[in-house]
Amino acid sequence: MLKWAGKSRYEENEGDEDDIAPPFPHSLLPTLHFPKKIMRKIYFLLPGTDSKFACGGLWAELKALSLAQNFCSADVVTYRQREKDKLFIDDLLKDKNLNDVIFVISWGFDIAQLVAKLKQYNVVYHAHSPGYPFRLPASIPIMTVSRYTMGYWGEKSPNSLIYYLPNQISDEFQNLGLERDIDVLVQARKSSEYLIKELIPALQKRCKVLVVDSYIEDLPGLFNRAKVYLYDSAEYWAQQRLSEGFGLQPMEALACGCQVFSSVNGGLADYLDPGFNCYKIAGYSQEYDVQRILKVIDSSVALSLPEDFLFEHRTENIIKRFQVILDELNEFFDHKIQQPSNIKSLTKIRMAKLLAQKIYGKLKKKYFK
Repeated sequence: MLKWAGKSRYEENEGDEDDIAPPFPHSLLPTLHFPKKIMRKIYFLLPGTDSKFACGGLWAELKALSLAQNFCSADVVTYRQREKDKLFIDDLLKDKNLNDVIFVISWGFDIAQLVAKLKQYNVVYHAHSPGYPFRLPASIPIMTVSRYTMGYWGEKSPNSLIYYLPNQISDEFQNLGLERDIDVLVQARKSSEYLIKELIPALQKRCKVLVVDSYIEDLPGLFNRAKVYLYDSAEYWAQQRLSEGFGLQPMEALACGCQVFSSVNGGLADYLDPGFNCYKIAGYSQEYDVQRILKVIDSSVALSLPEDFLFEHRTENIIKRFQVILDELNEFFDHKIQQPSNIKSLTKIRMAKLLAQKIYGKLKKKYFK
């Protein structure tokens, strides 16, 4: 049974109202009986939550935890270090009956180890950055933070259940209409060598540039002071041999009214649209970048985004989507108890076999008519 977050298909249909079939009378609908679903508790597995693990992935998981707590029982479980007032995985696994819980794993470098450790339990992978060298069995559903990441896992794990759960852009990220006293804002982390060593020095000769290389408590306030925000992460992710799973900062900057010059690698392409809501950075030459950035700084035209641009990333919509996804996950884990997976996996051996069959079929058709 499909459930929809936000508008229904019919409400989004661009055709005439006559295209929509009237509802059946209730008396003609069959009475369906489903087994009672178990509503499981969610445990978000994190290596730790202190400063040594501080990064975008940690904040995203803690936000997801907070959102889940709006409609179900959810908590953090650490697995690399013990922390005060938090559960530790080894202690939790002493309880042999854990069918009533779902473990959400997300820390890319630890996934293979966690999958092996939790293979007899209900596990969901919350996928951020694609490209880690591991595969997942069909018994582990996947929640992705971007459509880009969803497409990646759709190819890599075609037999898995896959869902799209957008990252949250909290309501504090909004345009306050303040006077902007910073011409160009840059966060040093993930920035390319070109951005730090070439473009910024050139801009500093022409305008007011602020480079941030530490944690900012009031990031929405800083975005509301800046006219232009620069972001160039393509080089960083190429060095990591991974991909940008989403890229929160450019969207947060846009939400606060900044004009954004950004790379469009990975998940950034989910929402960035050069020429329409942003500008592509590192465009042909440093001189052309400087020319375009100064033109935007001097322009009196304010950023204008479609009303629904941030809708799917706002709290209310994500909570609705999360509820739908969790309902389906509970239903799936009920089914998994009774039924093993029986769809053939797309392994290298099977791929070779399918290719051989295809070649044989063509040869047979050509030479043995």
